[in-house]
Amino acid sequence: MKRKAAHELDATDRRILNALQEGFPLVPRPYAAAAAELGLTEAALIGRLKAMRESGVITRFGPFFDAAALGGAFCLCAMAVPEERFEAVAEAVNARPEVAHNYARAHQLNMWFVLATETPDGIEAAASAIEAGTGIPVLRFPKLHEFFIGFRVAA
Repeated sequence: MKRKAAHELDATDRRILNALQEGFPLVPRPYAAAAAELGLTEAALIGRLKAMRESGVITRFGPFFDAAALGGAFCLCAMAVPEERFEAVAEAVNARPEVAHNYARAHQLNMWFVLATETPDGIEAAASAIEAGTGIPVLRFPKLHEFFIGFRVAA
């Protein structure tokens, strides 16, 4: 997918990305606490995160919840999207609040995304709504077993 605007990561952006992947303070003013650890002001940290989000350097900033442990569900989904419609379909898919993340792939099934819903029935409802809105079938690959790999990206 295309980024909305160019954003060059500087050393401070990289420190922010590397530090915040390891956790976020659970205090009344978490951005202020995280900023202090990084030698920044709260406003500077929030501004940098906003700029990285708006430019597409990061696609989201927030916690990941174990939907299944909370009574919900996750499902990996894939679509075969015509290239000329890819951006429009990606925008429609990403507009759904159930879409946790979305990936473009060089394959016949060129759009992969994860649905996270409050109830297991929500998966079917969200996938069906995406199909209805795009006219493209959504293949569903429900989770059979979960593996925690501790994924981190060095910025």
